[in-house]
Amino acid sequence: MTDHRAAHLDPPSPVVRARLTQRRNGRYRLFSSAVLGAGLLFVLLGVLAKPMTFELADLLLFGPLLAVGFLLSEQLSVDFDVRQVSWTISFAEIPLVLGLVTVPFEVVLVAYLAAGLGIQISRHKFRHLSYHVGIMCLEVAIPYGTYYLLQHATGDAVPVWAAALLAVLTSPLVSTGLGLGAMHVLGGELRISAAARLGLRTLVVGLMNTTVGLVAYVLVRYAPWGWALTFLLSGAVIALYRAYSGLLREQRDLETLSDVSLNVARSGQDVGGNTTVFSPVTPTEEPADWRIIAERIRDQLNAKRVVLHLKLDGDVRTLVAGSPLRKTATAEDVGEDPVLQLAGNHVRYFRLSDATEDVQEALRKRGVYEVLVVPLRGANQLLGAMEVHDRLSRWRGFGGADVRLLRTLSSHLATAMDNRRLLGRLRHDAYHDPLTGLLNRTGFREVASGRSPDGRHSVVMRVDLDVLSGVADALGYAWGDRMVVAAGRRLRDALGANVPLARLEGGSFAALLVDCSQEHAHQVGEKLRAELSMPYPVDKLAVEASALVGHVSDSGENLDVDTMLQRADVAVQAARTGSDPVRGYASSMGQIFLRRFQLVTQFRQALETGQVTVHYQPKIALPSRQVVGVEALVRWRHPEFGPLDPDEFVPAVEATGLVDALTSFVMEQSLRRVRQWLDRGLRMSTAVNLSVRNLADANFPDLVAEALRRHEVPPQLLTFELTESGVMSDPERALPVLRRLHAMGVVLAVDDFGTGYSSLAYLRQLPVDEVKIDKSFVLGMGTDLGDMAVVRSIVELGHSLGLIVVAEGVEEDVAREQLVSMGCDVAQGYLISRPLSEDRFEAWLRARTIRARGLRDETVLTLVS
Repeated sequence: MTDHRAAHLDPPSPVVRARLTQRRNGRYRLFSSAVLGAGLLFVLLGVLAKPMTFELADLLLFGPLLAVGFLLSEQLSVDFDVRQVSWTISFAEIPLVLGLVTVPFEVVLVAYLAAGLGIQISRHKFRHLSYHVGIMCLEVAIPYGTYYLLQHATGDAVPVWAAALLAVLTSPLVSTGLGLGAMHVLGGELRISAAARLGLRTLVVGLMNTTVGLVAYVLVRYAPWGWALTFLLSGAVIALYRAYSGLLREQRDLETLSDVSLNVARSGQDVGGNTTVFSPVTPTEEPADWRIIAERIRDQLNAKRVVLHLKLDGDVRTLVAGSPLRKTATAEDVGEDPVLQLAGNHVRYFRLSDATEDVQEALRKRGVYEVLVVPLRGANQLLGAMEVHDRLSRWRGFGGADVRLLRTLSSHLATAMDNRRLLGRLRHDAYHDPLTGLLNRTGFREVASGRSPDGRHSVVMRVDLDVLSGVADALGYAWGDRMVVAAGRRLRDALGANVPLARLEGGSFAALLVDCSQEHAHQVGEKLRAELSMPYPVDKLAVEASALVGHVSDSGENLDVDTMLQRADVAVQAARTGSDPVRGYASSMGQIFLRRFQLVTQFRQALETGQVTVHYQPKIALPSRQVVGVEALVRWRHPEFGPLDPDEFVPAVEATGLVDALTSFVMEQSLRRVRQWLDRGLRMSTAVNLSVRNLADANFPDLVAEALRRHEVPPQLLTFELTESGVMSDPERALPVLRRLHAMGVVLAVDDFGTGYSSLAYLRQLPVDEVKIDKSFVLGMGTDLGDMAVVRSIVELGHSLGLIVVAEGVEEDVAREQLVSMGCDVAQGYLISRPLSEDRFEAWLRARTIRARGLRDETVLTLVS
């Protein structure tokens, strides 16, 4: 005997799904009506062909026994699924063949209908009632008709047992054929070969059941104590069926558990198998993987419907597999539903017939007779709940095996969901910044790599927020982090929720604008800069901030993300050194930074190969015109770029930490030259420029002392020139270094005086011997009375502090005479000489100087008039 149930496909669109379901239901109702009509017609033919020959005693005695037999045979059935139809193989052939050879047709029919319809009605299964009535009528009427024809058409040529065997075998064949027809009506597809195999297996099972029934009949009727052997035979057959059914059920349960776990694990991935990191399913969408999971559970439990209440992405989501609910549950319904509230921590089974009033009302709202419900609990929290509605079987409801399976399924599902949440958290952390919650660099790269390839221009915008280090130094890193979070929030509000935004590092952010022109990107950059430049409330203070914005467009070049980020950073650097705080990338910027990069990477090799040399610019005493020393200036003749301006490569060398090597090189070359002059009887000092990094190096005085000792040069002939800003940037570290150098006897000079801090208090604290007037004031003395006043003031200030005053940038005789009248001590500039290489400087000395006694009773050089 076979049975089937309807299954509901789930097209993507709810409207399409409703239309398809309506069409299938219409075809199924028509098919059910045809089956019912055919069944009633065959019953009528059976009654008319052979008038009633039974007595009331037969009906009262054998009817209940057969009904009990039919009930028992169905309780021991074996269930399995074929596509969209659930098949039930039972022992109904045994009571059917026994009734066929012992009692009239009407008694068997009444017993069969009473058993089947009683269960259907008691379980409120009215949906397929007409189909089931028609099937049951055909399953009895056709075998009786076949048996009658075989007996009367052949006379006694066919034995009774053979006629009964052939007749009863028509019952499973009829059920199988109608089941396949129902499958076709409901939209299921089954190949002819598969249908043939299904029919053959059903026929084999029916043959075995019928044979057992006939053997039992013969034993009971003709063999002494045959009934005992019948019980043994029946027990063995039942045990065999039960063992096979158990193995089959365990196999299907394991497959279901595996499928559910795999589908939950895959539910965090998109269709292509890639991790879905940035586009979580919204509450209005239906996650396809979860629907597959629910359908798989419904198929395994032969249920009318499976409902999953899941907490996904912070929302309570209700998914239905199977026949639609009359009313979709909301988050409030889930929290107040008595069925879910009574679930507790275990699988609960509720039936309409014995439930409390509130549970009965909840079941009626669902339109079901029975419900299995189990909560889905993870390690630390409730993840949701699962409901299973109405087992779709002609005879049985949910049993112990279903409860055990659902308990195991819920445990596996909760564990898989916990693992999915953990993986989701790990994926999120891998692609998001922990401080702001924005994308990190890796996440931004993933998003930008997947931008639309349809030719629309994409713009990568980099935004750098300043003053963060100052806030962190003054108030601690926690307040700096708060400013970063506030800045990220302002950027998110300004750009909107759909624009990918990332925090790269520190106060640097990046945004991706799709289908955006350079002009619009510049406007967006101005808007973002204005937003970030608004004051930040920090610890009862209003901290002023500034922002720099650089943007770059792929311009149809389909540039990779790293290249666009690098170019955006170049634009930010250009904005930092220029006057416009919002800059778009230009190819010339890339060339400038590429050249700077090449210079930095080639600088150390240039030192070793002689490309970098030291030039000397002489300094004379005023008014005697005696040559008292030189300033050592570095020059680089690049084999590809030619002579390089120091203003181009020295800042880059300082920024990359190579300035120590540069200072050491210039100092060594200068001391070597001073030693050569001393050997010739010439006493001239050399001045070397120091960097901020040199002043921050506590070991620098030791390096200087070692160099002076090695070249045997008196420390008074070595001058270090330093800027005010270099000292004032970190006086706590610079002053100890300067004091040690001064104590060694090295001369210290403040370069470019008048353009930096110009703090008299710090100038008095500094252990310096000279001040150098910045050339911008010296050059302007002839035309600007203000510049002349500044120069005069610096000369008077230096002399009042006991310092030697040096004026650089002297290019005219008038300027030299003015400096002499002011009392300036030393002059340096193009009027005297440009910076010269070693060979040219030696030639300059020979051509323009004579030996004489110096200002300090030492051998010096004096300019020839």
